[in-house]
Amino acid sequence: MRYVKLIRDNFQEKWKIRPDGYDKVTGSLKYLTDYSFPGMLYGKVLRSSYPHAKILSISTSKAEQLEGVFAVVTHKDVVGMNRFGLIFPDQPVLCEDVVRYVGDAVAAVAAESEEIADKAIELIEVEYEILEVIDDPETALIDSAVKLHPGGNILHRAGYKSSDDVMSAIDECPFIVEETYETPRQMHAYMETEGGVVVPEADGKITVYAATQHGFKDRMQLARILAMPESDIRVISSPIGGSFGGKDELNIQPYAALLAIKSNRPVKLHNKRIESVKAGIKRHPMKIKMITGAKENGLLVGHFVRITADTGAYATLGPAVLDFAVEHSTGPYRIQNVDIEGISVFTNNGVSGEFRGFGGNQVTFALESQIDRLAEILNIDPLKLREMNIREADDLGPLGQRIVANDGAKNVLEMIKSSPILTTPLKPKDKWRLRGKGAAITMHGGGLGFGRPDPSGARLSLTEEGKIEIAFGFEEFGQGLLATVEILLTDMLGCAKEDVKIVIGDTGIVPASGSSTASRSTNMIWQGINKLKGPWKNKLLNAASRISGVAVETLTLGENGVWEKGEKDKSVITYKELANRLKTELPVCSTQFHFPTTPDAVIGGHYLHTYAAVAVEVEVNQLTGQIKVTKLDHAVAAGPVVNPLGYLGQIEGGAIMGLGFTLFEDSLMENARYHTENFDSYIIPTIRDIPLSTNVYVDESLIENDVFGPRGVGEIGTVAVAPAITAAIHDACGLWVKKLPVSSEEILNALQTTSFSFYKQGVSE
Repeated sequence: MRYVKLIRDNFQEKWKIRPDGYDKVTGSLKYLTDYSFPGMLYGKVLRSSYPHAKILSISTSKAEQLEGVFAVVTHKDVVGMNRFGLIFPDQPVLCEDVVRYVGDAVAAVAAESEEIADKAIELIEVEYEILEVIDDPETALIDSAVKLHPGGNILHRAGYKSSDDVMSAIDECPFIVEETYETPRQMHAYMETEGGVVVPEADGKITVYAATQHGFKDRMQLARILAMPESDIRVISSPIGGSFGGKDELNIQPYAALLAIKSNRPVKLHNKRIESVKAGIKRHPMKIKMITGAKENGLLVGHFVRITADTGAYATLGPAVLDFAVEHSTGPYRIQNVDIEGISVFTNNGVSGEFRGFGGNQVTFALESQIDRLAEILNIDPLKLREMNIREADDLGPLGQRIVANDGAKNVLEMIKSSPILTTPLKPKDKWRLRGKGAAITMHGGGLGFGRPDPSGARLSLTEEGKIEIAFGFEEFGQGLLATVEILLTDMLGCAKEDVKIVIGDTGIVPASGSSTASRSTNMIWQGINKLKGPWKNKLLNAASRISGVAVETLTLGENGVWEKGEKDKSVITYKELANRLKTELPVCSTQFHFPTTPDAVIGGHYLHTYAAVAVEVEVNQLTGQIKVTKLDHAVAAGPVVNPLGYLGQIEGGAIMGLGFTLFEDSLMENARYHTENFDSYIIPTIRDIPLSTNVYVDESLIENDVFGPRGVGEIGTVAVAPAITAAIHDACGLWVKKLPVSSEEILNALQTTSFSFYKQGVSE
């Protein structure tokens, strides 16, 4: 077993990372929303004035007559399918008869300036008949409630039951905790809002430069909308200024495309922050009821879970998020009797969809809170209780499916127990601050899960310029993917970084590799290069042997070319010289494969998992009720570390996003309208909120015969932060938090009644 503490200062020595590697790859890149083209127009979208209304009429004549306007489109201009959606295409591109939330698009314009486009939007006249608003999932489930879609208000149901007498087993337990938890509608808060440019080409095709996590899936959806062959649509989707799941669904692409085709001019459409807030997807708010029972010895006996998710007006990835939440409701624990049901409900609220953690954050907060409450009434140390019930390496997965054997859960628990946060006594209390510490653990499935197409592909070639070109369909949106590709390729082939050319995020020139999501990209890159390196090296070395006359068995790849092995390696031919000699016979290899999937037919069931544990220390201000996280440590088990800086960035950055989910962030809605329309009233963590003391401990070990390589860590760093913080809050002031984000008012009210006053802690004035 290999444990590593990731520290910024020793990266170059420990990991032999070149200091200029990442900066050189990304330093000159320009975001897609920065692009401009000759003759480019500016697009704007008219969105609904109401969360629920019938459209009686749309008049665009005044906008069309405005000087400087080149195109105006409504649903009548959508020649193909006027719907989009990654799973269920249920969202109108441009609404025909009904609007279901304030982000619904009704019309769009393209003009020679943003100011003219804004004026044209104001001139479009829409007559509405206001309809009843459903802004609460429980209201939506009442039989008499207005039906928001033809099939009703239920998007999806999911569940898992291990036995028929779960509640009977729980009722027989001497120790039972029952609680209902609520989580917020978190905003992705990426710096670059949704945007891009669509360029009509001379041959009738279009090129879409737009921020997305899945260019090939965008191409498929746009082909349906525009009634065009996919081959006539090229999507260039990298680099992106942040996503976290928020750009996995179509956003501005169909509107810019319709306007570009109608005007026959390039059209840029870039959402303002207020437009992004209204139309962009958010994390699913969930209400989670849990009843958990344990024996006197701490053994978990039964677990009853009911999840209600507010999916908003349309489906997007709501079904998959709910499936994931159901699957992860038992976490890394062995519980014999389990009964889990979840329901995803349509409302007139903003659309909920994919978000880093994918439903795991919500249920992990609830589950880990249950474990801490049980530990208190059992009078058992919370980490000891977890240790007693932790899964074994070869246990079945949470849905009874076979998964890859892994000791990660035990290992991260063991590592976090040694965190200085938990082993060092708290500082003495001062006059106004209470201090506490807490911990939590989690497991997280990678990939899309059983029953969902999850293919990938890669291509390795020698270019005419003598570069080793590796091509993937993934996108770079700040996760460090380019550096990961470079590190893996140079390590596996033995070449130099200067020999490498990386091509990603362009459907016109890369193989389809699936979505840059679900913590799958690192594993897919590792698998792709692994599958390609043998056949490609054979082609290259055989060609070098044929040209040089040196026996192929003595040849190897190295920096700048092919080398002859011996007492002193000798350069045989450079990659450039080899390319010049081969000309039209340049070696190229391609591969297609699938993300590793459980052999059991459990829809959505995951096969590869990562594990994490979190320890935090907090300060509770008794005057204001505010919480300050002063220390935060992570322990992560995700297989071998490929890109140490990227790994550290993902875990630290994810932890900060988890901190925001816990303490600050909620896109508040009332009557299905957003209260928070910009960052002036939507609070995200800043440098003042980030703990200055933080460590990341890594378990790189895999069980013998595990051939699946490194797992992704893009999401795991966010998942267990909330319950660790709320456990620390309880340790500090006695309050059990059940609703996020934590309310300062609730803290202050608790301090009025709890025995945890600073006088009780031995602090006097």
